[in-house]
Amino acid sequence: MTAASQDYLPDDRYFGPDARQKDIALGLYTQVRDLPLICPHGHVEPRLFSDPDASFGSPSEFFIIPDHYVFRMLYSRGVSLEALGVPRIDGGPTEQDHRKIWQIFAEHFYLFRGTPTSQWLKQEFHDLFGINEPLTGDNAQAIYDQIDARLKSPEFSPRPLFEQFNIEILCTTDAATDTLEHHRALRDSGWRGDIRPTFRPDAVVNLGSPGWRAQIDLLSNVSSIAVTDYAHFIQALEQRRAFFKDMGAQATDHAAQTAQTARLSDREADAIFQRALRGEDTDEDAARFTAHMLMEMARMSAEDGLVMQIHIGSLRDHNRDVAARFGRDKGADIPLHTTFTRELQPLLNTYGTDPRFRLVIFTLDESTYSRELAPLAGHYPALRIGPPWWFFDSLNGMEYYFERIVETAGLYNTAGFNDDTRAFPSIPARHDLWRRASVNWIAGLVARGIVTRADAEAMAHATAYGLAKATYRFANSE
Repeated sequence: MTAASQDYLPDDRYFGPDARQKDIALGLYTQVRDLPLICPHGHVEPRLFSDPDASFGSPSEFFIIPDHYVFRMLYSRGVSLEALGVPRIDGGPTEQDHRKIWQIFAEHFYLFRGTPTSQWLKQEFHDLFGINEPLTGDNAQAIYDQIDARLKSPEFSPRPLFEQFNIEILCTTDAATDTLEHHRALRDSGWRGDIRPTFRPDAVVNLGSPGWRAQIDLLSNVSSIAVTDYAHFIQALEQRRAFFKDMGAQATDHAAQTAQTARLSDREADAIFQRALRGEDTDEDAARFTAHMLMEMARMSAEDGLVMQIHIGSLRDHNRDVAARFGRDKGADIPLHTTFTRELQPLLNTYGTDPRFRLVIFTLDESTYSRELAPLAGHYPALRIGPPWWFFDSLNGMEYYFERIVETAGLYNTAGFNDDTRAFPSIPARHDLWRRASVNWIAGLVARGIVTRADAEAMAHATAYGLAKATYRFANSE
């Protein structure tokens, strides 16, 4: 690494200032730095890889327009989403000059100082584009040209980058009604990249989801089962899960505001389902049905072996004006206070000791780490705690996670890392931050005489690679 690179992106970044701990961390890091990437949960579009000639577009399309981590920060400082080229639902005017969008981004790049977004972007700039200086308004256009030239080069396309990134497995997140045509095209192409779907039924399971009734019609079409009542609804979901599993899926994914689980009778569930079909369901109906369906999804996972993931605690689309003009997932999702002990008791009492069942819990409420999640994972064999998620996918978030969970749950009841991103080029940088944060924490245990160096090496390998592979039951993971 050159002197300019070292100043821009130091070799010892993220490691604590204590000299002994830093030396141990660097030694551990060199052992795990080049391990393959296991990416068991994320939101990269499979169509990127199904077309061997796919490209990423302009630098603004690559870094800014699709990334709510980027544009939410600028929006918070008064930059309109229209000025950043984010498409409007009504097709209204937004900035089309991608150089202007990039200039705005560069002039506001200082806003990201100290954030994980800054670290991810700096590493992407350096590793993918050879940039060794901070982005500013003054050098914006020169850097735009440098990135644009690289984006247009033949080797800079999704499939070659997948191989360059040393990704062993990449899982996408796909609606229950998805035909998985891109996954099928990938399977038929002969390309060796391992990309697998993940079954996400939120749009048909959560009655309050936008367009729920239309999604039920689509579920009927893709499953060839007329979903006219609750019993046929369950049959259709089971059919779709079997299809996803046949296409290589290892897991399901579920989002809910709360972790509430409860079993309804078939009669109660069908009554709610019928009211929803008529458009007469209430908020209470929706909450009870989601709680019941989490139980049903756990039952199905115990039967078909798909790992069940639950992401809890986000109030989606808090800014109603942004949601109305630009749609969902535009940087206005805000964490909620969440609890788990009572809420998960029905599910864990039914399936928590079933050896066929595996549950990974993610939360946006850090206060639950030591109070609830660590004790639960430290008892129920089926439960694993997912890595710091979303707002806490950061150095501080990771340090807090390790400090609050491991003493009670143990490291091996955690799920390793997943990048959970739509931004495919950021995946290596996200994993690198996790690997550095992990070994820095482990090095602190060595420095204080809590674990031996041999223990530390095993723990570092587990956090970087082994835990994720074992949690999601990928082949040869044990």
